[in-house]
Amino acid sequence: MRPLDLIIRNGTVATASDVFRADIGIAGGRIVEIAERIEGDAAVVDATGKYVLPGGIDSHVHVSQPSGEGIVMADDFESGTRSALYGGNTTVMPFCLQEKGKSLREALKAYHALAEGNCYTDISFHLIVNDPTEAVLGQELPALVRDGYASLKVFMTYEDLRLSDAEILKTLDVARETGATVMVHCENEDAIRFLIEKHEAAGDVAPRAHASTRPAAVEREATHRALTLAEIVDVPVVIVHVSNGQSMEEIARARSRGIEVIGETCPQYLVLTADDLSGMDWEGAKFVCSPPPRDKAAQQDCWRGIETGVFDLFSSDHCPFRYDDERGKLNPKGRRSFRHIPNGIPGVETRMPILFSEGVMKGRIDLPRFVALTATNHARTYGLYPQKGTIAIGADADLAIWDPQAKRTIRHADLHDGADYSPYEGLEITGWPTTVILGGRVMICDGELIGRKGDGAYRPAAARTTAFPAKA
Repeated sequence: MRPLDLIIRNGTVATASDVFRADIGIAGGRIVEIAERIEGDAAVVDATGKYVLPGGIDSHVHVSQPSGEGIVMADDFESGTRSALYGGNTTVMPFCLQEKGKSLREALKAYHALAEGNCYTDISFHLIVNDPTEAVLGQELPALVRDGYASLKVFMTYEDLRLSDAEILKTLDVARETGATVMVHCENEDAIRFLIEKHEAAGDVAPRAHASTRPAAVEREATHRALTLAEIVDVPVVIVHVSNGQSMEEIARARSRGIEVIGETCPQYLVLTADDLSGMDWEGAKFVCSPPPRDKAAQQDCWRGIETGVFDLFSSDHCPFRYDDERGKLNPKGRRSFRHIPNGIPGVETRMPILFSEGVMKGRIDLPRFVALTATNHARTYGLYPQKGTIAIGADADLAIWDPQAKRTIRHADLHDGADYSPYEGLEITGWPTTVILGGRVMICDGELIGRKGDGAYRPAAARTTAFPAKA
């Protein structure tokens, strides 16, 4: 066996199934030894009193994505992956958006160029299918799945992004044939437009109206419809950013009918509510995202989903825009109406600390469930397992060392994204990653960045077989 490059010593190791005391030996970027005690002349990271966890995988992030005329996302690949790394993540999965009239390959070429040499974490891309022409569905998409772009997203909302039911059915059918994994954003656009017209007629255009024009019912209906379409095609599907108990019930009912469905939720649905959109002086714009946060009852429903297994994935849906910026939340039109406030909030760095603090440290979930929700199930769902998402012989040495006693108050001034605010400002956190290792390279050591831009690489994803792999 080749000499070790690095030893992680004296830590408590956790996977999605076990918690145990062990040292970890790393060579050539992989985990090559796990034992009670590992000796050698390699560099040592002392993890005494800390947890050694698989590096987080955030499979739902938006960076450097086209966002409309005059609107610019706050994060590029450099700032977005740096922020992710500080939050204990070693892999992120951004979305490559196909624009109308353009091919998927054109979009991927441009997106790879933005990422090349700029990443602090590994990355893998999802595709957003926005123009499902015969050429795209019959030629491009099958070829791209074979090339390692094995997941895609479709929208049921946003006039410039949504697909018709017929288009979704055709896209799902290609996924069934190729083994691609389809993610669905479930909101009924026609119902939303109806409610927007009612609000505008009444002069109700402040940020809070974003929540009242996107009630839980529009998400529930679209979730039911997406699952029905998946049932017709007989293909697994991922329902992303679920915000409420009604939509959770649709997932549970679909599973009872034998439909393979993965459920995902996000931090905003655990710690924010629609009342946050009611801030004075347009402050509510900071919390505009879709689906919007709901109420305390919906928060409890989402916690129940995390605890009971309705949700398999916990993602950030990081979609950052600066608040006090004419190219962000307070763009000229956005200052006058909620309709023009860019949709999305930052959160890739705080995703895992929020779940660790509110979930593990408050006794809602145990450590293996935390690992499953933040790393292992993402790797299994999106074709990166077993190289990613676990601590095992042969796996990539992507690790995050957590201090469970570290206490922090979330302040945007302490974060590392390109936005100018955090929607979680002031939230008290217990537990934070202090050292992060990517492919055997120590990227963050005791809170200090020592890795370099460009240390992260693109990782192709494998297509699934006939069903989703077993979840942890």
